[in-house]
Formats: sequence, structure tokens, C-alpha cells
Amino acid sequence: MSIERLEEYIAAADLDAINTLLGRDPALAKQKTSLNVSPLMLSCYYKQSAVTALLLNYVSDLSLFEAAAAGKFDDVAHWITTHPDTIDDYAEDGFTALGLACYFGRFDVARYLVLKGANVNLQSNNGFNVFPIHSAAAGNYTDIARMLIENGAKVNVVQQAGATPLHSAAQNGNLDLIILLLENGAEVYTRMEGGKLPADLAREKGFEEIAEILG
Repeated sequence: MSIERLEEYIAAADLDAINTLLGRDPALAKQKTSLNVSPLMLSCYYKQSAVTALLLNYVSDLSLFEAAAAGKFDDVAHWITTHPDTIDDYAEDGFTALGLACYFGRFDVARYLVLKGANVNLQSNNGFNVFPIHSAAAGNYTDIARMLIENGAKVNVVQQAGATPLHSAAQNGNLDLIILLLENGAEVYTRMEGGKLPADLAREKGFEEIAEILG
């Protein structure tokens, strides 16, 4: 029951309740949640940065994936230095450390992993087929997408449901990212399952000028 309560507190970003609960039972910080990820990783997925910072006080031995998601550069560097052959390993939820760093906007961690040889064109193995550049585009992280492209990331890769990075950029109305993708060969007429073009997604979100550009 306590782990379910911890999940509720994480979702609600109730710092006092989390502190009280973990003060009584600090081992909860390392238990798996109902989503089969750690409480720390769950806080990252909820994008509750204050919760993540609090949970880090209760977790000392971060996994590579937790460190990448939380932006703990020194922990990532130590892990890769001591376990270099794990750089392209998958977390239990199917993402690589690079994919997680890109999704959560951890530019320094993502750049470090790429410089150390992480595969920029390795998709998730959880059925969603998400590439690091998809993660960067979904999170609106143009700087990370640029870094990936400069290091060989393909711009027309397709994830589940047929979405390309350009689809995400169009849906988010991110003109800088759209220009970056187009300059690097992004195809504007790739259709998702169901037939939607990037321009269609932009129009649905009210980005009429972007829809016109993507035409």
C-alpha cells in the first residue's frame, strides 16, 4: 500500500508527504512502482523536478537510466567509464540512456553519451520504435535535435503510428526545429497512419502559418 501512496504523492508533487513517508520507510525509494519503473524515474516522467530533487536524497546508487533521466551528469559519466559496454543498453521500459536524456531535455548528458559512442539511430525496443530524435522533437528540445543531427541522426525515421520528427515539431509549433529538420532533408509529405501530414497536425493546433510553410 505504501508504494501506491508514494506514487500518488509523486503525481501530486506533495513534497511534505513524500518526505514523511520516506522518512518512515526509506526503502520505498528503491521499490518498483505499478508502472514498473522506480519512484525516481516516475517523477521524471511526471516532469516533477522538485520531486526528483527530493527523491535523489533517498537514492544513492542510481542506474544509468535514472541518472540520464534526472540529468545527473557525474553519475552517467562514472557509469559509462566503468561499464562502457552498457551505453546502448535498454531500460526495463524499453528506452536507451540517450533516448531518456533526449526526452527529458538533458543536453549535457545526451551530448556526453553521443561523444562516448551512443548510437543516435537506435530506437526503443518497447514497440513504440522511438528514436532519440523523436524524443528530442516531442520534448521541444531543438538544441538536442541539432546535436543529434550533427552526429548522424536520420531525420525521416518513423515511430509507432508513422510519426516522424517533423510531425512532432509541427504539432508543437516549433518553427526553429521545423527549419532545422527541413534543412537536413525532412520530408513534408510523409503521412502517419490515418493519413495525416505534418501540416495537418500544425493546422489542428492552430499553427496556420506553419501549416502553410509545410504545405
